[in-house]
Amino acid sequence: MSEAIKNRYEFVLLFDVKNGNPNGDPDAGNLPRIDPETGKGIVTDVCLKRKIRNYVDLVKKNVSPFEIHVREGAFLSENHKRAHLAVNKEKLHVHVPADLRDELKNFQGYPDGVGFENDGIFLLLSTDLDKAKKAVIKLKGFSDAAIAKLKELFIDSKDVMAKKWMCKNFYDVRTFGSVMSTGDKTCGQVRGPIQFGFATSLDSILGLDISMFRTAAVSVDKPNDKGLGARKSIVPYGLYEAHGFISAPLAKQTGFSEEDLELFWNALQSMFDHDRSAARGEMAARKLIIFKHDSELGNAPAHKLFDLIKVNRAGDKEMPPRSFNDYEVTIGAAPAGVEMIEKI
Repeated sequence: MSEAIKNRYEFVLLFDVKNGNPNGDPDAGNLPRIDPETGKGIVTDVCLKRKIRNYVDLVKKNVSPFEIHVREGAFLSENHKRAHLAVNKEKLHVHVPADLRDELKNFQGYPDGVGFENDGIFLLLSTDLDKAKKAVIKLKGFSDAAIAKLKELFIDSKDVMAKKWMCKNFYDVRTFGSVMSTGDKTCGQVRGPIQFGFATSLDSILGLDISMFRTAAVSVDKPNDKGLGARKSIVPYGLYEAHGFISAPLAKQTGFSEEDLELFWNALQSMFDHDRSAARGEMAARKLIIFKHDSELGNAPAHKLFDLIKVNRAGDKEMPPRSFNDYEVTIGAAPAGVEMIEKI
């Protein structure tokens, strides 16, 4: 894996749907999600992340370090158990400065699981950590500085070590974060460097409920049981805009790398091409505009960068939009310290 990213990013994704349902609302009979006040369509961040996860799963074959934690059909707590099992096989090392090295190296009465090697002290994570910590505190013959150094072995709990293992092996954990508190083995909570807002349509949408006719009977005992079958909810056309944010400081915490970032950009561009179904109709990524700051903390407010993207109706504005050609996109100049990259 390459180093963690060192720049802040924001991005704008424009995507559209034609005769499909981009994100059904389970509380409304799976009709397309809609803002009841404006009539504009909504696609949740969870929906978009699902498509990204599926793309990464498809491309990387669910192999470490690109496994997917929140995978369709998976059991989250089983991955947590894997993390704890892996951590149990590891040693936690703490480097010892030269002035304490002889004191800690020559000591012969370390409790089980604690020891000295390679200019540092170690803790076997398979040991009973509470018992080992109590034993270390009771050790005699050490200076206060040496005892303080030994206590550093117990700063990170086994859950914290398991969390680091999850970040290292699962792409979606180090990208989007995760609350890993399910099951009897927990791995803490990770705040991911990439976050989405809800995508909203540029204009109000019309959700249609289409009836289907079934020509085949269900059972030989009821040969005339035909007629109305499934129903399909669609949006005739909608252009949606999603905003996203990428934090370099959070990327350092999870290990989100330049390689991970490139995979993410590829997913945004191609995820709809590998998510086809009759229910979703025709969906496509139309524009991906990236703002790359030349620093870790950024050089301009995110909302001002988003305001540089203007999407307006083109042609006959009295008619409802039915294609991407019914819109025109204009992009303003990026401020100093920010590079604008147009991927699509």
